[in-house]
Amino acid sequence: MKTLNDFNFDNKKALIRVDFNVPLNENFEVTDATRIEAAKPTIIKVLEDGGSCILMSHLGRPKNREEEFSLKHIVNKASEVLGVNLKFVADSIGPLVEEAVANLQSGEILLLENLRYYPEEKAGDNAFAASLSKLGDIYINDAFGTAHRAHASTAVIAEYFPENKCFGTLLVSEIENLNKVLTQSEKPVTAIIGGAKVSSKITIIENILDKIDHLIIGGGMAFTFIKAQGGKIGNSLVEDDKQELALSILEKAKQKNVQVHLPVDALIADQFSNDANTEVCSISEIPDGWMGLDTGSETNTNFAQVILNSKTILWNGPVGVFEMESFAAGTISLGNAIAKATKEGAFSLVGGGDSVAAVKKFNLTDKVSYVSTGGGAMLETLEGKTLPGILAMEN
Repeated sequence: MKTLNDFNFDNKKALIRVDFNVPLNENFEVTDATRIEAAKPTIIKVLEDGGSCILMSHLGRPKNREEEFSLKHIVNKASEVLGVNLKFVADSIGPLVEEAVANLQSGEILLLENLRYYPEEKAGDNAFAASLSKLGDIYINDAFGTAHRAHASTAVIAEYFPENKCFGTLLVSEIENLNKVLTQSEKPVTAIIGGAKVSSKITIIENILDKIDHLIIGGGMAFTFIKAQGGKIGNSLVEDDKQELALSILEKAKQKNVQVHLPVDALIADQFSNDANTEVCSISEIPDGWMGLDTGSETNTNFAQVILNSKTILWNGPVGVFEMESFAAGTISLGNAIAKATKEGAFSLVGGGDSVAAVKKFNLTDKVSYVSTGGGAMLETLEGKTLPGILAMEN
């Protein structure tokens, strides 16, 4: 695969697909610039070579051209992060954009308007991709967060740059770090899969069973496993129609010599509220009217022990309702164990929206090996799928 190092951008206009789909507050201010910071090395490389950058991104899920989804809101923050004042054009294609590109000088950055203002973007429209392709000399895909989408700016556009296309620094880093788990892992390998539902994680679990030694299951999905084994889970979250599936996962894991670690105790509550009454009990003896919202201390100790004996760790999904302070202890304990294992030489990869949010909330970002910027893209990679945005770059 071609990377930035295969090109000199002197006097070239680099058309870069970035992922600036960042959160904004009610005043349209960027509240988390992680994705902008992640694109910085690619952008700076082009500028230092003597080239200019045309940045393409989407923001949110606009249905029409709602003002709240305009990328003009992120211009100030992106200028601050990149150290260069961004120019902005209020369209993605057409005469206005072509004029702005024609006037772009070396060392300058132009940000196009939200690609998803055009339905042709999500539809993977050829004509829209062709119009975008006219804007640059070299196409760079640095948007891992949308690599699993066969959109015009991520997959289709690559066809118009048969020789002059490459992966950006972030995309290369994402691929390399995922490969450290999937194909180059040092044993023992532990996968921590949490979150609400078994159904949303089943393909990941099935795909990684051949690659791991330990599987920690936490969060709401754990109760489906507990109930399937005959446990009483009270009013805890459960997918009754997935109990057979849970048992089949346990059987497959056993056949592949993967040790599965389920919670043994739970912090239970009498309502879904931070101010609820709470108790700790065995996870298979939760009374009616109560629900498990976090792991108990015995589980936290067990999980930490497995993690500290691991050399490669994948974390996808929290083990409790960490957004509420009363039910954050399990996820904090898990994160701290991963941080300690990493400090002692393990490789740790964190990905998926809730896990990334937890890592940031509890100040663990710099204490793990790698935090993936792409939720859906990372999950589909773990499921064994080939991502359209990456496939298009390799052909």
